[in-house]
Amino acid sequence: SLSCRLYCEEEKDPKRRSCQTVLAEALDVVVRSFAPILPHLAEEVFQHLPYKKDSEGVFRTGWINASSAWKKPGIEEAIEGACAMRDSFLGSISGKNALEYEVVVVIEPGLLFELMEALQAEETSSVSQLNEIMMASQTTLLSELPKETPADAEIIKGTFLINLEGGDICEESSYKVIALPTAKAKCPRCRRYTSSSSNTPCPRCLKVIAGQGST
Repeated sequence: SLSCRLYCEEEKDPKRRSCQTVLAEALDVVVRSFAPILPHLAEEVFQHLPYKKDSEGVFRTGWINASSAWKKPGIEEAIEGACAMRDSFLGSISGKNALEYEVVVVIEPGLLFELMEALQAEETSSVSQLNEIMMASQTTLLSELPKETPADAEIIKGTFLINLEGGDICEESSYKVIALPTAKAKCPRCRRYTSSSSNTPCPRCLKVIAGQGST
């Protein structure tokens, strides 16, 4: 999902820029963490950072002081819940290419559904955070099983325990995951199965390409 954001989105797309921001923050923390035991390596990495620094050297930056902006209530539980569903999905396809599948996630209305909505506002998406975590070509988030579910579809059931506010909010929610082989073709640009033809980029990539041509 990182490579898709970095190499497939438009240069100034918020999803791409936010990915770069997280990578820069992670690198900054790692470099300052090992600086006391690997000072020369840390300084060399610091001097080659491809963006403006607030200090001339790694030892002048002070110790790690992560911003409170990185701590968002519920986001950790949302990611952990999505990862649990991803494990159910990947386990159901037995080592096959996850990108060759579309995933349907069914969660009854409640806290877990609201957390997943924070990762995917649309009912169906191929570019949402939830779909990136699921590693599929497309993810659909529903509150009940779709009527058109194939009779032979394997429905994987699971539960996830949500623990918020230090245990003040505790709720166990159930979910269902359905993996459906995609009928779409592989996009020659992003390699996801979201295109109408193997010779034509998918709608997302066509939009990016058109934007690059107009700049």
